[in-house]
Parts: sequence; C-alpha cells; structure tokens
Amino acid sequence: MNNIILGIESSCDDTSAAVIKDGILMSNVIASQSVHEAYGGVVPELASRAHQQNIVPVVSEAIKRAGIEKKDLSAIAFTAGPGLIGSLLVGTSFAKGLSIALGIPLLNVNHLHGHVLSHFIKEDETTEVPEFPYMCLLISGGNSQIIIVEGYNKMRIIGQTIDDAAGEAFDKCAKVMGLPYPGGPYIDRLAAEGDPTKFRFSKPHIPRLDYSFSGLKTSFLYTLRDEIKNDPDFIEKNKADLAASLQKTIIDILLDKLDKAVKAHPEIKQIAIGGGVSANSGVRAAIADYCERHNLKAFIPKRAFTTDNAAMVAIAGYFKYLEKDFCPLDIVPFARVEV
Repeated sequence: MNNIILGIESSCDDTSAAVIKDGILMSNVIASQSVHEAYGGVVPELASRAHQQNIVPVVSEAIKRAGIEKKDLSAIAFTAGPGLIGSLLVGTSFAKGLSIALGIPLLNVNHLHGHVLSHFIKEDETTEVPEFPYMCLLISGGNSQIIIVEGYNKMRIIGQTIDDAAGEAFDKCAKVMGLPYPGGPYIDRLAAEGDPTKFRFSKPHIPRLDYSFSGLKTSFLYTLRDEIKNDPDFIEKNKADLAASLQKTIIDILLDKLDKAVKAHPEIKQIAIGGGVSANSGVRAAIADYCERHNLKAFIPKRAFTTDNAAMVAIAGYFKYLEKDFCPLDIVPFARVEV
C-alpha cells in the first residue's frame, strides 16, 4: 500500500499544496499574492483573506496533478507555525476539516523543519540527499540559524540571529533604495552588475555563533543619508554597486560564523542551505566555493524549494507519518518558536 501525503503550506503569503507518494514528489502547486506589493510588505489581514480564496483550488490542483483522488490520501501534513497566525489558521482549519471528512490522520509540521528537510524532496529515485549528521545554514526573511541535523526530527541550533534575519536585511535595505517588494531578488539581479568592493558597511562582532544584522541595516541607511546630502541622485547612480556591496557584506557575515561552526564540529562533512535567502545567486556561489575549498559536500536546493512551498511540508510530514507521529484535532497554530 502506498503512503501518500498531502502537504499544505500557508504560513505567510503563499498558498501551496503538494503530494508526496512513498517519498517521491508528485505535485507542488503555489499561489502567490501580488496584493502586498503596493504596501511594501505583507499585510497579515490581506494575506489570510487571499489564503481563504486560494486554498480550495490549490489543493484540488495538487491532487489532480498527482494523478490521484482524495480517497487515496494516507494523511494530511500542514504548517502549524511559525508564521502569521491568520494565515496559519486558514491552512490548519482546512487540514482539520479534510482530515475529518476523509477519516485520515493529521501531521503538524514546523515550517523551519520543512526548510531544513527540503533537501530530501525527491523528484525521482536518483535524487541525492544528505547523510546524518549534517550542518544546515537556514537563512530566510525571519530566521538565520546554524543547525546540526542529526535526524529527520532531531535538530540542534548552535547559532542564530539575536535580532534581524539575513532576508530582512536584504528586503529592508532594498526598500530604502526604492526597490519594489520583495527586494531580495532585485538586489540579487543588480549585484551581478555591480562592484562588491565599492562600499563598506559595518559587520557585527557578536560572540559565539550567533548572528546580528541590525547594525548592517543602520550602517547602510546612514551611508545613503550622508551621500544623498551631497548628491540627491546618489542611489540611482550607484544602485548596482550598492547592491553588490550589500550582498557581499551579508555573505561575509554568514560565512564567518559558518566557518567557525565547521571548525567547532570537525565531524561534519556536509553543508546544506535552506530558506528563501538560499535562492540568492551570491549566497549559492559562496557556499559552493567554501565547501569546495574545505573538502565538504554542499547541498544547495533547487530554487523552487527555497521559498515557502508545500513540498517541504509534505516531505517533513512523510517522515512523521512513517513514525506514526500524528497530532490531535485540537492542535492550534503558533506564531513563533525555535527549531
């Protein structure tokens, strides 16, 4: 009998559903929300309303593309958090209702666990996956963490941000440059045309393996403020160089702590990255180069699996299903939690 898991992701502004059959991805459907672009960031109330509109057609399309029927499902995995409560409630409520209707179990998935386990999403039997233990650099809009992954459900944080995340630094600095939301992809494209050594921004001196990006944001803002006083067109004239210098600084901060973590854990021979910022071209190239220079195996996810998607929820749920780690119907979503 096949183990078929439906995954539902609704933690922020993407409504997504995916189907995994015996560990192989059968479908992954994502409906994004463009309504937030006009506001320069995600508006929680608008996000939850859009989820309500999208979730039925998205789930239906995922099941259709997988070539199955609802009655074939073994269990339903859903993102329980962290994320926006209103958005999470939509996905959680839908998952509960479908679970009751079909008489199949529920699997609650930590959104961050999903990002970490995205490397186990198999599109066919040839997909190479990490071996335990491995180290994961989780970098997204809300999280920057270094994690030792010892098993599918055994993860240990050894470093994390004490304030802002790397993704937030990209987006907030892009915003003050006047770039559209979300700013990270625009910074990525501009950086490819700029000089990464043109501008210098402050780097934090945080003890141990923790991160901080608030000082970088302040340094970036002050640089723009001071330069604009002398030349009102400063940003427009230096967009590519600003983007390249910003990207290099963020990468330097990330790699500095990752290098310390690797040296502190010589038993680790594999490095993986995950989260939205792992889609950044500079980050991907820097991690690949670092691993090659230090004789480490690098696992860099497909860009389709870097942003919020239900495939990562489904695969995390699949491993929980194999362990019969089900959750009760009275479970409630949560906004914040550590891995």
